[in-house]
Amino acid sequence: MPGRSLWADARRRLLRDWTARICLGVIAFYALIAVGAAVYEQVAKHHPNVPTFQEMADYDHQNEAPSLRSWTTILGTDWAGKSVLVKTLLGAKVSMSVGLIANLIAVPIGVILGAIAGYYGGKIDAFIVWLFSTLASIPGIVLLIAMKYAFKGVKIGWLDLGGIHGIYIALGVISWIGACRLVRAETMKIRELEYCLAARAAGRGRFAILLRHVLPNVSHIAIIRFSLGFVGAVQAEVILSYLELGVAVGQASWGTMITNAKMDIVAGRLWEPTAAVVAMFFLVLALNIFGDRLRDALDPRLKNV
Repeated sequence: MPGRSLWADARRRLLRDWTARICLGVIAFYALIAVGAAVYEQVAKHHPNVPTFQEMADYDHQNEAPSLRSWTTILGTDWAGKSVLVKTLLGAKVSMSVGLIANLIAVPIGVILGAIAGYYGGKIDAFIVWLFSTLASIPGIVLLIAMKYAFKGVKIGWLDLGGIHGIYIALGVISWIGACRLVRAETMKIRELEYCLAARAAGRGRFAILLRHVLPNVSHIAIIRFSLGFVGAVQAEVILSYLELGVAVGQASWGTMITNAKMDIVAGRLWEPTAAVVAMFFLVLALNIFGDRLRDALDPRLKNV
């Protein structure tokens, strides 16, 4: 039988695993909700007949329990009469965008720095190891909160670092350490393999070998770190929004839903925090399980298992 590449074998493993397929479907469902929420917000900005999230307040129906009066009240309403279901759907856009953009910043930084450190060694390796060791010695949540305080009120052009854009950058800056460590260790092993030695003997430059032979062989680590880092970014956004250091005031977010419902819990109105927690639970669970399955599928040592 003809052999299969690592990517073809990984695809076959994932397609044969019903758990991975279900989790991928859940992630795709959340992604569609996030895209729909983003489209709705853009339409609401330019069409006066479509209400924005701020315009959805209905103080005549404050803190109503879940009911079947209409589809918007299935999960009840909040203190301003806004639909908890609508808030939950719009909050998915924030969480998915934070997970996506933060990892688009963090993973390339970690992969590039890790490959450079592992391949070139010497002073370059020592500097990069010192850099990520210093950052790793500071608790991540403390560093994240400190960066958000530093960004508060700062605007650079269209970037509002005090809001969602600051979360993207802060998470991206502190989340590359894990990818850098893994890629560095893998690169140190790959650079001593026969095909890298043959390329050096044939006169190829070190940078060309790094691009042609090293980076493609650590790309599976980048994919795995992206899927696992997505979970951490979603959780970090909820924590920051709960501490009122996340999204701007008036924007729907799962973290702000939990924050705004502090007194609701005391009063026994549990539908708003429950909706946010359940929505986050299924997304994080699906991402964790799919990340584990993806890691197993891309492990070359398990190819013939």
